[in-house]
Amino acid sequence: MTPEQIEIVKRNFIQIAPLEDEVATGFYERLFQLDPSLRSLFKEDLSEQKKKLIMMLEFAVGTLDRIDVFEPSLEELGRRHVAYGVRETHYETVGAAFILTLRAMLGAALTEQLEAAWIAAYMLIAGTMQRAASAVQAQAA
Repeated sequence: MTPEQIEIVKRNFIQIAPLEDEVATGFYERLFQLDPSLRSLFKEDLSEQKKKLIMMLEFAVGTLDRIDVFEPSLEELGRRHVAYGVRETHYETVGAAFILTLRAMLGAALTEQLEAAWIAAYMLIAGTMQRAASAVQAQAA
């Protein structure tokens, strides 16, 4: 991610943060539409999961420019996700659901530049988690 993309994502997150419930609800609706099998990885009541999603987003966006803080925490999250049954292919679906959620919420305000910055942020987050998850899976094999 470029410093400009980091700044764009941070500014946009401040704008959408007040809509955190809508973001989380929209995200999980789209996620389960894209891959209904993922619903079984979550508790029936998504209230706590939605809070965790928003907290993770706040943390990740807030530390995009502080890799020393960003990486270890997201690596740990990636390792924990292995135990939850998350597979590498799920990360693509999660990314698609997130971008679709942003498109639905922001409409025309989601410019190409803003969408590209969010995609770069997601790729950095997911890539960090996936590397840690792969290491756990390799050790288990």
